[in-house]
Amino acid sequence: MKLIADSGSTKTDWCVVDGGEVVFRTAGHGINPFQQDECTIEKIIRDELIGNIRCADRVAEIEFYGAGCRDDKILMLERLFRKMFVNASKIGVWSDVLGAARALFGCGEGIACILGTGANSCVYDGNEITANVPPLGYILGDEGSGAVLGRMFINALFKGGLSAELRDEFLCETGLTLADIINKVYREPMANRFLASTSLFIHNHLDNNDLRTLVVDNFKAFFRRNVSLYGRRDLPVGAVGSIAFYYKTELLEAARSEGFEVVKVIKSPMDGLVGCEDVAK
Repeated sequence: MKLIADSGSTKTDWCVVDGGEVVFRTAGHGINPFQQDECTIEKIIRDELIGNIRCADRVAEIEFYGAGCRDDKILMLERLFRKMFVNASKIGVWSDVLGAARALFGCGEGIACILGTGANSCVYDGNEITANVPPLGYILGDEGSGAVLGRMFINALFKGGLSAELRDEFLCETGLTLADIINKVYREPMANRFLASTSLFIHNHLDNNDLRTLVVDNFKAFFRRNVSLYGRRDLPVGAVGSIAFYYKTELLEAARSEGFEVVKVIKSPMDGLVGCEDVAK
């Protein structure tokens, strides 16, 4: 049996495959070793996966694709998986962007993009990543992401970029005050998740032209500051993630305006990863 995981900062998709057939699938909290310590990650895996899966002792292979998976963080995750899946003889931990590329293009070439709570992109040659513009996180970069969209939205609400009526509706609907927002962003953990959570309100109010323009501008910035830097307008572009999926119309509009063609948009890379087992060697 093979355990496949795709994890972002907000959510982790877990899937157990046996002979090409899905025998178990669930979703849990996001795992990001750059933001969470080893004890926190171990608790998430034990509580949300080991506690529900009935075939843990039969898992022979593990493929984990996740945000923040680099260098020593990869070694830490591999060590955790060996500890919890004692019969797994093959364990691989890779970046979430490689998982996105494999899910979108399989063995083909393309520019793979992640547009969820965070954002990332890469040039993929059908086997590995050949170029990657560093996303830099939601404070320094992450254009196109839900966190940056939320940051732009909150800024516009309180600095006159959006109407007072829309601001009041948001505060009433969420029960938040400006003081609450400041506290969540500057004093509480996982500010990126809070900012991205404003996407639900944004999506429900896309009939507001100023708000829709904000969404399109966020995607345009993603293409200008990330995708265009590869200099590969000959390659198809694909995107995974909730922001890409739910704002597909705005994403395609922004891509066209920047001279790119988005050929595939999927909400989660898991279905693609389950179907491309031969790629991950």
